[in-house]
Amino acid sequence: MASITPTGREVGFSEDDIIVTKTDLKGHVTYANHVFVRVSEYSEAEVLGKPHNLIRHPDMPGCVFGLLWDTLQQRREIFAYVLNLTKSGGHYWVLAHATPSFDLSGNHIGYHSSRRAAYTDALPAVKTLYARLRGEERKYSSKKEGLEASSKLLSDLLRQQGKSYGEFVFGLSRFTGVGVLAA
Repeated sequence: MASITPTGREVGFSEDDIIVTKTDLKGHVTYANHVFVRVSEYSEAEVLGKPHNLIRHPDMPGCVFGLLWDTLQQRREIFAYVLNLTKSGGHYWVLAHATPSFDLSGNHIGYHSSRRAAYTDALPAVKTLYARLRGEERKYSSKKEGLEASSKLLSDLLRQQGKSYGEFVFGLSRFTGVGVLAA
């Protein structure tokens, strides 16, 4: 997979648009709707069978993805703000709702994610937190140590506020007012 350099160009999409993807248990895309194809700038053929992290923006904290995957592997849903990267290096913010998928017999077969445009009033707090987490990750030459340190920082900040990550995310919605995690 070729490395894409972020351009700083933000790609917008309607708040009525819903980006949908499905993956297998290893995170390889098995379905991408037309909104995903349009916003990500990839064709359906370019994403099917590829790892979903094809659209991972380098400024997205690894600990948030770690939390996302840990939650999904526990067969629980999660909501998260995510910064994604387009094929041409643009970026777009989403509020993602990711869930495990099951077949009719109850077997865990993959994951499903529906994403909407992120609430713009929530983004200043999200960007501040994510920059702090990425800064913590970058302090370490070992990716593993950086991930552990940023995960601990996120956990400590949430604990200090008496919130789960989900409560933080929903505390940022336009309906409940903007909240910030501070040290």
